[in-house]
Amino acid sequence: MFNFDFYNPTRILFGKDRLGAIDTLVPADAKVLITFGGGSAKKSGLIDKVKAALGRRQVEEFCGIEPNPRYETLMKAAAIVRSQNIDFILAVGGGSVIDGTKFICLATYYDGDARDLLKFGFRHITSEVVKKVVSFGAVLTLPAAGSEMNSGAVVSYEHGKFPVLSDMTFPKFSILDPTYTFTLPKIQVANGIVDAFVHVGEQYLTFPVAAKLQDRMAEGILQTLVEIGVTTVNEPENYDARANHVWSATMALNGIIAVGVPQDWATHMIGHELTARFGIDHGQTLAIVYPALLDVRKEQKRAKLLQYAERVWHIENGSEDEKIDLAIQKTRAFFESLGIKTRLSEYGITADDIPALIDQLKAHGMVALSETQDITPEISQKILEKAM
Repeated sequence: MFNFDFYNPTRILFGKDRLGAIDTLVPADAKVLITFGGGSAKKSGLIDKVKAALGRRQVEEFCGIEPNPRYETLMKAAAIVRSQNIDFILAVGGGSVIDGTKFICLATYYDGDARDLLKFGFRHITSEVVKKVVSFGAVLTLPAAGSEMNSGAVVSYEHGKFPVLSDMTFPKFSILDPTYTFTLPKIQVANGIVDAFVHVGEQYLTFPVAAKLQDRMAEGILQTLVEIGVTTVNEPENYDARANHVWSATMALNGIIAVGVPQDWATHMIGHELTARFGIDHGQTLAIVYPALLDVRKEQKRAKLLQYAERVWHIENGSEDEKIDLAIQKTRAFFESLGIKTRLSEYGITADDIPALIDQLKAHGMVALSETQDITPEISQKILEKAM
């Protein structure tokens, strides 16, 4: 097991009817900005409930943080925070709203061009770079990204998606009420299951480092998602299924299974380019790329793929190669059972489109991907060709 530091200060309030806690968690004299996405949070009455929970605090609203939040949109919100002297932000939504809010918190008082913050990649932005950060909390409405309990975000700018990381952007608290997810469209629920599943895989399906507890926790999340995946898609008001979905998505990316182990993230980096170029949902891009990547990288991931086959899919018979191949087949079949297509061709993408995607990876510096940084653009091309 590798050396590690672990830090996660986010308070989680899980379950039904937890909004009332906002009054004790947001400073009493705070001027609050509520950030959210489209009109659904407003139409459902959730924004009004949040405002009621905030009591007599002065409240402003910023609507319009889009999926894959755009830098330009977030800078409009940052301008409001600055001009209105906002003390606290409350993000109401899924991963995109929470990611976007993290960037707003960093960018508002950054002394320079906020586009600089997009250049850090996987390096953490420190208090030496951003000296003042606005605090925020979250009310989760879409279980997928895990942003409600981590310090990372992804921001879209021009034709790219950029990771933004800082220990200063952990939510102070997040409210996870599974009932707020009941009205989600099936495709968003399915995307969320895939997103959480691949988040775990990026941290688990690498190479062994004798991190036995992290492995068992990762396998438990994967098995839970497999067990409840189809149910939570088809039975949106099945509280137990949806509660397990919500908590699995949070646990998948709150750092607890990441400590002391190598991490991949190549699937995400390749998937981001599919979203940027073709507008395919993030979860759908992961379902396209991940089985293909596992197939191309079978030798590099052999030991963990065998463990995955035996422990997650309970594959006991056959040769090592047969077990690995069947585990990859079952992974693809699981995604498809949720109603997610897993082939580029099913989205109208042809082999002729692949060179442009590789050019995008090169342009964004994604030329040494994976847990061993040996996925070159040529190997990324093989992965995309396998995904056709």
